[in-house]
Amino acid sequence: MPDTKVQQQIENNFTYHAPGGNQAERYTKLREEAKKLAYLITELTPYSREQSVAMTHLETAIFWANAAIARNENPVPKGDSNV
Repeated sequence: MPDTKVQQQIENNFTYHAPGGNQAERYTKLREEAKKLAYLITELTPYSREQSVAMTHLETAIFWANAAIARNENPVPKGDSNV
């Protein structure tokens, strides 16, 4: 069995984190801004493997930004503000 800290991290990383406070709005804001950048990338760069990689990394960045919110904030009741 892993040590306690590793075990806690595994439990946290593989648990559903329901959005609380203003988290849902922040997820939406991140996705909206990423979508703008995605359109800009496709507008300014030729369709290519490199463009595809850029889009994949953009998706990955938003995934991890959302995970940072979900995994590292204490649950907050929906009506309360958080950040």
